[in-house]
Amino acid sequence: MERRKVPQDAACSTYGGHRKLVYAVDDDGHYTGVQSLGWEAESEVTRLAIEEFEALRDEAWLRAHHGLTSPLEVHMYERRMDLPLLAGASGIWRWRVRRHFNPKRFARLSPRLLRRYAEALGLDVATLKQLPPRRSSSS
Repeated sequence: MERRKVPQDAACSTYGGHRKLVYAVDDDGHYTGVQSLGWEAESEVTRLAIEEFEALRDEAWLRAHHGLTSPLEVHMYERRMDLPLLAGASGIWRWRVRRHFNPKRFARLSPRLLRRYAEALGLDVATLKQLPPRRSSSS
């Protein structure tokens, strides 16, 4: 993309009033950093992704409330992570993370494993073990 064609859509709320560094080609044909306010397409895709994570979080919360999944799954979606991302961030294989969604298995996790999950999710262990308050998708 050419430097002068970098999107500058100030109406987009994706960056929360901040700018994003993108790379574009200058007049001499060299790549250079350019500040962007965002653009409508990126803003819409970001909004849809956030809505999807909120829906997944709400569904997981209902399952956890009924004892069908562990708080781990709810916290994962709350932090806008999916299974592969949580597995990578915690260093725990995907199949093991999936098993830890089982409430009985989750309740028996070692303090070491709980700390790994808590660190990956940016939580303390006590918070990780608790089902967070229910939030509506509009939050």
